[in-house]
Order: sequence, then C-alpha cells, then structure tokens
Amino acid sequence: MTTAAMGEPGVPPMPERSPRALREAIAQHAPQLLPDFDAHWKRDIADAYDIAPVPAFMARWWGEYAIARDPLLDQEVRRLEDGAAEATDIGRAKALLEQAGHLRRGARQVEPGQ
Repeated sequence: MTTAAMGEPGVPPMPERSPRALREAIAQHAPQLLPDFDAHWKRDIADAYDIAPVPAFMARWWGEYAIARDPLLDQEVRRLEDGAAEATDIGRAKALLEQAGHLRRGARQVEPGQ
C-alpha cells in the first residue's frame, strides 16, 4: 500500500484517468517525468492511427506518476532497484526486484482521487 493510499499528507491525489489529466498532474507534481512522458506520447501515440497502444501507455505512466508523487514510495522503489543493481548475489537481486515490482504493481492499481 502506498503512503498516499493511507492518506499521507502532502501526497496529491491521483487525477482523472485520462492522458490529459495525467499529463497535467505530472506537470504540476512530478515535472521531472514530463520530458519522458511527452517523448513517449509523441513517439507512440500522437500520430498513431490506432488507439491500441493507449492503454499500455496509460498503465505505464499511471504507475510512474503514482510512485513519483509520493516521495517516500519513490525513495523506497529506487532503493530496492538500486540495491538489486548493486547486488552480487542473484538471489538477493531477485528478491529486491520482486519487492520493487510489488510496489510498482500496487501503484498502478491506485484509483483516481486516492
């Protein structure tokens, strides 16, 4: 569970689940993500004649924003992923990545307003 889901003060609520609302929330609360968000949008969505890639795009960036808007969650995910990258034991690296993956999956499940 993220700290935002527990009502942590200072963590902004998730926006409406639309590309425009998500971009506005990123611009306001996690601007460090905006260049990559915009580049991904322009590369894969903006000129597409098929909306099929939109759900995958939204899932990815929904989760990225859900993590980035919560400094404690962001710090924990980074700690786990950095620890896995530096681990010399494959079992330890795998365990750390599983923990980070669990947090990332949980972040993608956060609903608008939470």
